[in-house]
Amino acid sequence: MATRPAPASAQIPALRRTSSRRALLNAPQGAADRLTLFALRRMALAGLNDAVAANAMFNGFGIGFRRPLVLLRATMLELSAGAARTIALAPGCCRKMTADEARILAVLRHAPADEPRARRHLARLTGAEESPRVLCTASAYGWALRDLGRPLGS
Repeated sequence: MATRPAPASAQIPALRRTSSRRALLNAPQGAADRLTLFALRRMALAGLNDAVAANAMFNGFGIGFRRPLVLLRATMLELSAGAARTIALAPGCCRKMTADEARILAVLRHAPADEPRARRHLARLTGAEESPRVLCTASAYGWALRDLGRPLGS
């Protein structure tokens, strides 16, 4: 008797929270925001060295893709290490985003220029009062996108 794999929502406990339509928000409109959301979902699903995420970053940012790719990997690593609670991510094919994904994008967007606002979003996201390493890598990612002329939120 062949066994079928469990659905993704059963494999990843954080995805169970996204089953309610009220829990999902509209996807971001900006190209850099959509690319960042796609890449972070892929890295969360398949690991930091996911080739699909790297290829998407290459296609989206061109020859300067390495700096944002490495910084997004570092941000994801620090975020997973510094979080005191489970962070809910939607599946890669989902056309909406979770509140936690919106907070990640808000942290990445505000970290370079509005650090107090980024700290508030980060505290709600991670459940930890201080996460300086996440804030540092998020700020560097935001600056990398600005240097490429593709800032988040535009």
